[in-house]
Amino acid sequence: MLILSRRLSEKVTIGHDITVTVCRVKDGQVKLGIDVPADIVVMRDDAVAQAPKTKNKLRVTSP
Repeated sequence: MLILSRRLSEKVTIGHDITVTVCRVKDGQVKLGIDVPADIVVMRDDAVAQAPKTKNKLRVTSP
């Protein structure tokens, strides 16, 4: 696991096409903006645990 410190508006780039931006820091909470290609699914860890699985793969539906 890589642990980084970032300030407001600073970014972290993962690979060539994923960017994570610190959007807001307030009262011990951090809001992140995540830019990814449309074919990549981004989910919170607690949502992954609740997502229905089909043949060992997550089944995710768009809102």
